[in-house]
Amino acid sequence: MSFSFARKFSINRNTGVPRPCRRFSVGEPSLSEASSKIHRQFRAAHEGHLPHAGLDATRASTGVVWCTERAGEHGFFDEPDKWANLGQGAPEVEDDIKGCFPRPTHLELNPDSREYGPTAGIKPLREAVAHLYNEMHRKGKPSQYTWENVAIVPGGRAGLIRIAAVLNNAYVGFFIPDYTAYNEMLSLFKNFAAVPVPLSEEDGYHIHPDKIAEEIARGTGVIITSNPRNPTGRVVANPELAEIQDICRERATLVSDEFYAGYNYTSDCDGTTISAAENVIDVDEDDVLIIDGLTKRFRLPGWRVAWIIGPKEFIKAIGSCGSYLDGGTNVPFQEAAIPMLEPGLVKKEMIALQHHFRDKRDYVVGRLRAMGFTIKLVPDSTFYLWLNLEGLPGPVSDGLNFFQACLEEKVIIVPGIFFDLNPARRRDLFDSPCHHFIRFSYGPKMATLEKGCDGIERVVNKFRALEKRGGPSSGSGPGAEGTSGSVGIVGGA
Repeated sequence: MSFSFARKFSINRNTGVPRPCRRFSVGEPSLSEASSKIHRQFRAAHEGHLPHAGLDATRASTGVVWCTERAGEHGFFDEPDKWANLGQGAPEVEDDIKGCFPRPTHLELNPDSREYGPTAGIKPLREAVAHLYNEMHRKGKPSQYTWENVAIVPGGRAGLIRIAAVLNNAYVGFFIPDYTAYNEMLSLFKNFAAVPVPLSEEDGYHIHPDKIAEEIARGTGVIITSNPRNPTGRVVANPELAEIQDICRERATLVSDEFYAGYNYTSDCDGTTISAAENVIDVDEDDVLIIDGLTKRFRLPGWRVAWIIGPKEFIKAIGSCGSYLDGGTNVPFQEAAIPMLEPGLVKKEMIALQHHFRDKRDYVVGRLRAMGFTIKLVPDSTFYLWLNLEGLPGPVSDGLNFFQACLEEKVIIVPGIFFDLNPARRRDLFDSPCHHFIRFSYGPKMATLEKGCDGIERVVNKFRALEKRGGPSSGSGPGAEGTSGSVGIVGGA
């Protein structure tokens, strides 16, 4: 007897007969889900047999990359200007935002920059980062950050990987939904165990201090979260943020991903940024690691310059592990970043940034509500909308099918399933609380947002018209091919 290794199976120990493939799911997929081409593509990318013994192809891409690859199959790479890319988590990078300082157009390269740089970053940039945080968040406090409290890293993902590499044996608590790259960070390293903490849509995906206390009470030693939050656009601000830090103090390490700290609309766009640095008592004793950089609020994602701030002991270890993980950050770009971090300049930049992006937020919220989307909570930070699709016609009421329909209109969004962090791969796609959501980025320029909203409106109108004409309300989704999709186990993305 021969067995196919394209399916996972187990053996009945009493009879020796293979058992049927089982699903880790509490319910069966709808016809729309089971027959959809895009759902089958998702499953094929994240489960199934591996054609090369030494390769785990599921490590190949995160959610945004996977979505971009699918768009490429529809011509995105050939004619990107004809598309509205609302999937990439990046802000517009041009110099035409009123009030923002112009970015460098060339770099002065001195011979010293040809050498390997320190894996913790060059001292002048570390000093500039420390000074910025002291001025913006720690004025009048006896404990101040120094350059030894800062490590420069080549981008946010590299920073997360370095943090993961130095964590001790611990339960690491993470929230659902959250940033997609946490999934790989939490699954690649075996020195800790990842513990999911689901948040409630009915509660506005709010992280309550009592939830933090519950996690610490059951043994969680590290808590990681984005704040402001990707993808929901919510923020944990003081006094609740201070209360959370008080609960964690001397009990757990708090890793605060603050890449959207500047996109804060809670203080009438006065330039105020959100940071856990505000509530740290002793910069070398409080186990608070803050990660941020030039990527989002300085609108320089291509530079790959970011930083981690925390106790010296943590920073020394994080700087050292760069020697075997990533080698350190590009030295010329570090040098070019130093003058950008002057606190007065940053304050003016944040005021201009917040007004501009709040206007874009208000535009897309207005357009989407006019199409019939229900937006219960307008984001108070970031440049994302977390959209529930359950009010749409059945064929496009889940994130993957809506994504597929948008591709046909040259629009890219990200299905919510990718923000359902599932590093242990124990839950099925159809059980995900994020399955009927998408993330919409209003990071791009206004012209792109207008094009994207026009495309989404065509999708909504098309399927509503089909529904009115008596078409299927819960049948095959966009791009469906037959009715025999494989139903296997799906890992998170």
